[in-house]
Amino acid sequence: MEENNLLVQEEQKKSEAEIKTNEGFTKFEEMFKAGVHYGYSKTKRNPKMSPYIYGIKNNTEIFDLEKTEEYFAMALGFLKEIAVEKKQILFVGTKTGINDIIKKAAEDLNMPYVAGRWLGGTLTNFKVIRGRVNEYEKLKNDIETGNLQRYTKKERVKISKDFVKMEKNFKGISLLVSLPAALIIIDPKEEDTAAREAKRLKIPVVAIMSSDCDPTGIEYPVPANDAAVKSVEYLINRIVKEYKTEKPIEESLDENKN
Repeated sequence: MEENNLLVQEEQKKSEAEIKTNEGFTKFEEMFKAGVHYGYSKTKRNPKMSPYIYGIKNNTEIFDLEKTEEYFAMALGFLKEIAVEKKQILFVGTKTGINDIIKKAAEDLNMPYVAGRWLGGTLTNFKVIRGRVNEYEKLKNDIETGNLQRYTKKERVKISKDFVKMEKNFKGISLLVSLPAALIIIDPKEEDTAAREAKRLKIPVVAIMSSDCDPTGIEYPVPANDAAVKSVEYLINRIVKEYKTEKPIEESLDENKN
């Protein structure tokens, strides 16, 4: 009887190992199909990204996907902790095509985002920026409730133009009522100001970064293709999925009711 139990346990262990192996292969296949492994040409490489490079193909550097997955797993582990603690993440990605992915993911998680121009001082001068956001929200409320009717037509036209500009700058960060617990940045070289402000305030950064970036000062670097829509979409979708699975039970129940 005891011998049979041992055999069953051994079979279970083998099955679990096979499942983990298959999941691992599936992830690598998915990353490969999404083009996560592509970097830039060797001439563009930041020397500090060399440890993450597997080789070169057609003059394009190829990331070691095992290392990409290893560092991505560490980043996901950190983000899961934030999810459990109900803290905010600020999503940052302003490149064309990438910004749509960032906006969709942030809205899906009810998180703030910057998908247009990063406003200098968004973090380091937060009080002033938050004041401007409050002005935007008040004006939005006035428009929605018809409180602008007391102004002349000419004044309303000017106010509407001002509102369009304000919405472009502040809509994404309207949910940011205090400094975030972390930033998710797509291409910290492109989003240099955001990365520097976070570093100055010691706010942890998860960054999807290609071979031309400098990982120095980035707490959770994810070496990957940060320029292709499919690559970024794949990684961001995994972040959203993992975050949702770690949300407090009562929150998940509330969402299901809705």
